[in-house]
Amino acid sequence: MPSRNRVLVTGTSSGIGQAVAQYLIAHDYEVCGLDISHPTINDPKFKHIELDLTDGQAIDRYLAQAETFDSFVHCAGVLRVNPVGALNPSDLDLMWRIHVAALTRLANIVIPRMVAQQYGRVVLVGSRVAQGLPGRSQYAATKAALIALAKSWAAETVADGVTVNVVSPAATQTAMLADPSRQSVSPKVPPIGRLIKPEEIASFVAYLLSPMAAPITGQDVQICGGASLPS
Repeated sequence: MPSRNRVLVTGTSSGIGQAVAQYLIAHDYEVCGLDISHPTINDPKFKHIELDLTDGQAIDRYLAQAETFDSFVHCAGVLRVNPVGALNPSDLDLMWRIHVAALTRLANIVIPRMVAQQYGRVVLVGSRVAQGLPGRSQYAATKAALIALAKSWAAETVADGVTVNVVSPAATQTAMLADPSRQSVSPKVPPIGRLIKPEEIASFVAYLLSPMAAPITGQDVQICGGASLPS
């Protein structure tokens, strides 16, 4: 069993968050999952907290009584797509509140507790879209913010046994791809010829949470299936 095994994960009811939680549980981690949806994992090492991440006060109430975690993985996310000229302010507000505002509220309490115990691992699930993509400017902006936050927090905590990294997948086989709001924009299949699997992301996240990943901090790691290679 890992010596540091208490993990807080957002978005555990589906997609990458669910895969991360399941992978960690299978490797003897204790996972606390935050999600507005009903739990999809039934295991004694999993604790589900039903929480609306767009509700800042609800997050604060949870944090006031939450335990100290050794690791924190922010997977929760939504995707809305529109070209410039048809951008929807409410879409940006929703994505910002889940991807960035909820994260900063959680991190503002969770990371200092890690610093106090001189150990912590933080992984933020970003996206290759953070580099910019037609029709996804608002989504890209919120995911790009994760990189800036991670690098800043990593610099603040590098001497305190805490690491903060971003994992940025290419198109991944999750329910998000079936969201009606993005049906006008097809996912771009990576050069490996298929979509990334959630469990492939989960296994790498688990490595970043391990003691062996102590030298890795402030990085944006691309899980891209060759999409970053020169064409």
